[in-house]
Amino acid sequence: MSINQLIFRNLKKNLKNYYLYVFALVFSVALYFSFVTLQYDPSMNELKGSIKGAASIRAASILLVAIVSIFLLYANNIFIKRRGKEIGLFQLIGMTKGKIFRILTLENFILYFGSLIGGIFIGFSCSRLIMMILFKIMNVGAVAALYFSMQALVQTLIVFTVIYLFIMLMNYVFIKRQSILSLFRVVSSTEGKVKKMSLAEMIIGISGLILIASGYYISSKLFGGDFATMTELFLAMIFILGAVIIGTYLFYKGSVSFILNIIRKSKDGYLNINEVLSLSSLMFRMKSNALLLTIITTVSALAIGLLSLSYISYYSAEKSAENNVAADFSITNTEDAERFEHALKENNIGYSEKRIDVIQVNANVKDISDIRLEGLNFDPNIMTIALISDKNVKNINVTEEETVFAGYSDLLQKFMALKDSGSIKLHGKTEVIPQKYLGLKNESIISAYFRNGGLPVAIVDDTIFHRLKNNIDKEIQKESSIYIGINIQDEKNAEKANTIFQEMNFKNYSYDSRLEISNQQKQNMGLIMFIVGFLGLAFLITSGCILYFKQMGESEEEKPNYTILRKLGFTQGDLLRGIKRKQLFNFGIPLMIGLLHGYFAVQSGWFLFGTEVWTPMIMVMALYTALYSIFAILSVLYYKKVIRDAL
Repeated sequence: MSINQLIFRNLKKNLKNYYLYVFALVFSVALYFSFVTLQYDPSMNELKGSIKGAASIRAASILLVAIVSIFLLYANNIFIKRRGKEIGLFQLIGMTKGKIFRILTLENFILYFGSLIGGIFIGFSCSRLIMMILFKIMNVGAVAALYFSMQALVQTLIVFTVIYLFIMLMNYVFIKRQSILSLFRVVSSTEGKVKKMSLAEMIIGISGLILIASGYYISSKLFGGDFATMTELFLAMIFILGAVIIGTYLFYKGSVSFILNIIRKSKDGYLNINEVLSLSSLMFRMKSNALLLTIITTVSALAIGLLSLSYISYYSAEKSAENNVAADFSITNTEDAERFEHALKENNIGYSEKRIDVIQVNANVKDISDIRLEGLNFDPNIMTIALISDKNVKNINVTEEETVFAGYSDLLQKFMALKDSGSIKLHGKTEVIPQKYLGLKNESIISAYFRNGGLPVAIVDDTIFHRLKNNIDKEIQKESSIYIGINIQDEKNAEKANTIFQEMNFKNYSYDSRLEISNQQKQNMGLIMFIVGFLGLAFLITSGCILYFKQMGESEEEKPNYTILRKLGFTQGDLLRGIKRKQLFNFGIPLMIGLLHGYFAVQSGWFLFGTEVWTPMIMVMALYTALYSIFAILSVLYYKKVIRDAL
């Protein structure tokens, strides 16, 4: 057999066995080329606002290179070890290590650069679709055109050529260091098998569970008032991060074996075929893969958490805009409001108007405030808040001795909570009026311009309002003392009205458009969600492939066991039931731990990003689980093939 025939046969065999590796490589190249094309695409310059689209894409492409590089190097490490016997046989028949290296280099060159060319072609074909998805998410009206960038092509070729050179260097070092004898046992030496649980492993297992549980517990208390200073808050975050990551490593190193050993002990060692094929194998293999599984779990949790938080912010854009702007349009100048209303009439857009007089007063809210974080720029003894009359608010009617708050920021409520009742004092220029505090309403009545960084607006009896209005402290008043809210009667005209509002070029920063604020938040968070989503998808594909490759190796290693079991009379279905349980654990445990990490991370601080949590978080987790499950199914199918060929 000639060298060319040998290379061709090896290529055919490797492509058959490692088709998922080729797919992941093609996918990674396509994704990277698409990202770099976006970076150089002229249509990115049409993004509205202050968004630096190209810069964000550039940063994402660097992270993508890191993910792909680690995956390719790790996957190559698995493959070169699996071919140890083949390389040993080449040496036994007289081939030099240099010649073997040249054969592997040619094989990898054809496979790698063939995938590279295919990935670039697919990336170019999909670049317009990706651009359209980005513009759709960000609600940008720019037109996405198919664009080919030579700069993107050159950059992609350089990056993946460098990765290829590192792969070849890894192969060269491996072949150079290994002896013929070590090549024949390199696969079996990569997996540690422990046949008896030691006391140290039990301690490690229990410690892992305790660390993870303590990290979860502290995260649930993070913004609940238990940590009063910024230093305590920072130290708590560091503890959570360290406890969860170290706990995850110890969990895989000992907790899984510890728990499964308890299950095995409870059965007095009598395990059925399904338990032998699933639990026993899992006990002995997960420990040796602890570091890999810790990395996969941690990065999975990071991807789930970041994507959930960005989607929470994106999903909450309209609700957040409602909290900041009480009407479709907020104006604080009578003349400008009349100009805008005149323009609406000219365009036959129906509207309604509401005007509210607003004054600023100093209030003592010490009796009703619960400060949970020191260092905030708020003094409960003298806090400047907006004040309006109850005659301007529907369904709220208070006496001269009563006050209701409304429109308090959810974020501030976490750090400086307001109680349900108590007493406050309203300060005029020369007098102080004590009031009975009746509680907090969630509705936003006036725009954020009057509410001093998210503080609530106080609603008092009309008599008290005019009494304080005639006794105001002019030094704390806003430039404007009137809120004019304009609501569009037909929602279909909201876009048109917003266009008119923007074209009038109002210079006053206190004017707001609810739709414009919502669009800006969607643009900002849409770009982040797009980038995090694609990076998360890249990691999901690569990590799923790595776990799949590990299962391929395990299945080949356990093939003699399946042959014996088949000869003993066990059917293919009997063995597959145990294999399915094994894959449920192999893929399900990292997924479940990653989801739990992501859940507690999101729950500890989701309110910093938006107003809705469950729907966005569940959607992200469900999608991630569905995509991750594909690799478990592929692993079961590969095991099915191995079991079928075992007899």
